[in-house]
Amino acid sequence: MRVIAKKILREFWERHNHSEEQLKIWYKEASKAVWRLPADIKAEYARASILKDNRVVFNICGNKYRLVVEINYIRQWVFIQFIGTHRDYDEIDVNKYRLMHIKVIKTEEDYNQAIKKLEEIFQAPIDTKEGDEADLLSLLIEKYEDEHYPIEAPDPIEAIKFRMEQMNMTKKELAEIIGYKSRVSEIFSRKRKLTLKMIRNLHEKLKIPYESLITDY
Repeated sequence: MRVIAKKILREFWERHNHSEEQLKIWYKEASKAVWRLPADIKAEYARASILKDNRVVFNICGNKYRLVVEINYIRQWVFIQFIGTHRDYDEIDVNKYRLMHIKVIKTEEDYNQAIKKLEEIFQAPIDTKEGDEADLLSLLIEKYEDEHYPIEAPDPIEAIKFRMEQMNMTKKELAEIIGYKSRVSEIFSRKRKLTLKMIRNLHEKLKIPYESLITDY
């Protein structure tokens, strides 16, 4: 999936530092995902809420924060629209919510205008004038964000915990994937490194991107 408006994530975790790892993990997972239907998301994120108009709400940090995105399944785009606390979330009508303040391409002002325009035509049909404009805008925005708002790979252990949380998985169930239960404890306490076999199993069975599992820790 092509994830757009990454700046929102960075600005949020700069204000709420403890959300940084989980937001990085979510981003890496989403950018590697192939979601063609809402059911694909529910299969990986049991706690996610599917709303109308192709919107999805992801729970972050044990449901402390809510991340709202709009998805274009045909183009494989994810548009980040909102992240906040439960109180913030309760104060908006998420089904009508539209971004009002994102900014940039050469300058921050250009970026903001591009984001605002893409939001308006995000669901434009393919092979139409607006659809072609959306294609171009998404490429320009993605290039700018990769240069100015890069999101580094997360901590592998936190990536595993995040996936367990999203799938309501127990340590016993995890042990069936990576080996003995004692190994789970050793890995979580960082006394044992992930082996190539463990990384392969975690990627294949839990859909954790390789990029999130091979970072030094």
